[in-house]
Amino acid sequence: MQTRPNLNILLAEDNPVNRKVALIALKKLGLKADTAENGMEVLVALEEHHYDLVLMDIQMPEMDGIEATKIIRKRWSQGPKIIVVTSMQPDISRDLCYDVGADDYLNKPVKIDELGAAIERNMLGIGLNTTADAQALYV
Repeated sequence: MQTRPNLNILLAEDNPVNRKVALIALKKLGLKADTAENGMEVLVALEEHHYDLVLMDIQMPEMDGIEATKIIRKRWSQGPKIIVVTSMQPDISRDLCYDVGADDYLNKPVKIDELGAAIERNMLGIGLNTTADAQALYV
C-alpha cells in the first residue's frame, strides 16, 4: 500500500448535519478536515494555516461561499483548490461558481464516490505528481 498524501482540507459548511455527513464521508475516503461555519471563518483559517483544498458551501451566514471564493482568489492566487458543494440549482450556480474561481462543483446530496472523484480530479493541482499518487487516497 502506498503512503497517503497529507492533504490539508478545510470544510466550509454551516449546517451541523451536513458538516457531520461530509466529515464521515471524508473519513471513509481516508481523509480528515478542519471546519468553518461561514466565509469569514474560512478566511481566518486560511490566514492561520495552509490548506490544499476547501470544500465550500455557497449558502452560509455572514459571508457566503461565492464572496469567500472571490476573496481567496484575490489574496491567494496560488491558493487552495476550491470544490463548491451546494444544494442550489446547478443551472443557476454552476457558472457563477466557476466565474469567481472555483475549481470544481458538486450538488448535494453528494455521494461518497462523487466526492472522491472530485478530490481525485483536483489532486494533481495540489502537489501530487501522478494519478497513482492521487489514487493512493482511496486504498
